[in-house]
Amino acid sequence: MQLLEVLSAVTTVSLVTAHLSKNSSLRDAYETVEISDAPTGERLPTAAARFLRNQLRICRAVLQRDEDVILFFGSTSYLLPILFANLLGKTVVLQPRGNVPESLYQVWCEKLPYPIAYFASRLVWGLERLGYQAADAIITLSSGMADDLELGIHEEKLHRNGAWHVDTEQFRPITPYQERDRCLGYVGRLAEEKGIRELVDIVAELPTNIKFVFVGDGELRSWIADELATEINAGRVEITGWVNHNRVPELLNQFRLLVMTSRTEGLPTTILESMACGTPVCARPVSGVTDVVLPGMTGYLLKEETPPEAAERIVSVLEATSTETSDECRTFAEEEYSFAAAIERYESILSTL
Repeated sequence: MQLLEVLSAVTTVSLVTAHLSKNSSLRDAYETVEISDAPTGERLPTAAARFLRNQLRICRAVLQRDEDVILFFGSTSYLLPILFANLLGKTVVLQPRGNVPESLYQVWCEKLPYPIAYFASRLVWGLERLGYQAADAIITLSSGMADDLELGIHEEKLHRNGAWHVDTEQFRPITPYQERDRCLGYVGRLAEEKGIRELVDIVAELPTNIKFVFVGDGELRSWIADELATEINAGRVEITGWVNHNRVPELLNQFRLLVMTSRTEGLPTTILESMACGTPVCARPVSGVTDVVLPGMTGYLLKEETPPEAAERIVSVLEATSTETSDECRTFAEEEYSFAAAIERYESILSTL
């Protein structure tokens, strides 16, 4: 959604997508071509079949389009339409959303034997490598993300600063930092690849005078409720379930710290939204996270591995954050990740294609 908003401010945009919600506002905002209304599928054979089918349908959609530039967001392993668009003489741009092979590996390891999960994820990785090789340009959200995905070998066509924006009017400080309770939180899907199991182990080690709030829903919600039943009953842990995006600023303004333990992220929008609300971040030092979570300024990096060590680090970080840290977060979000700044970035990138 954010990428479309930025691109549409720079040029005309059409959207080719799959499994788009019937109520999605994207249908009204953009010319939309939906190649399938079916989800990916839970079983690997089903997912593989639909993966191939969708690529063929994208090829057909590309053939019917007049646009000169085709941007593949997230679907960087869709090698068939990438090569087909090349064959038609179109400019092909790839923009990864994170480390998809690693995310899929973590999900598949919970459902499949290790050798199958590993082989399938490596196959996706290989398709991505071929796609990057064939593309005319690659855009990453940050320099750290480019390095994490080992895209330096494509430096001549790599654009390292393709971050989007955060709505700094909607996401803003409401509750002064010094008036917030000792409350920490996580915002996002409660899913395997988000590092939720590790986060739960860490939360279980936090002192009893700290409250932790999980904002979101997902397949691990009931598991979290079971694992942290004692803490939930005592009021030290809360799971909100799904919330409307309009409520997220209010929730972020309750936190003294946003905690994220995923090891497969690109540059999570939630981190930028948190900073725009004046809420510092403590996160794993992966990919684009290291470009925005600046130790002692906008947050702290969580390098400790064991749950007790990580919990101890989070407590020390909580004590170290202050009104000055909160102000620094807000200033950073306004100056670097406003809508105007994102438009300027993409105007510069698109002018080179």
